[in-house]
Amino acid sequence: MNYNPNQSIFIQIADRICDRVLNGNYVADERIPSVRELAVEMEVNPNTAMRSFERLQNYNIIYNKRGIGYFISGEAHDKIRKMRQSQFKEEVLPSVFKEMQLLGIESDEIIKAYESFKKQQS
Repeated sequence: MNYNPNQSIFIQIADRICDRVLNGNYVADERIPSVRELAVEMEVNPNTAMRSFERLQNYNIIYNKRGIGYFISGEAHDKIRKMRQSQFKEEVLPSVFKEMQLLGIESDEIIKAYESFKKQQS
């Protein structure tokens, strides 16, 4: 697997699980791979995978049924979306706005580009 050297691997794995929830690969109350299965899939130590699970449990994205495994919580999709929206607004948009200002790009140009992008995705 290719990991970003600037971020902890367990955070990147947790983010990938969140991506799978947002993409519909994992749905509410569905069992997800075990710690060991995930470690093999992601090519990491089981302790690293466990840290990812602990992080997701702390955010109430997953829950554990003892002896059965880990499951996606009912609110996971909405929680992840809200967290990601907040992160996008706080971390990504300020640098985009700064670059727009430096390049003299007006907001109406961005709106047109976004509308064009949405049409292409349909």
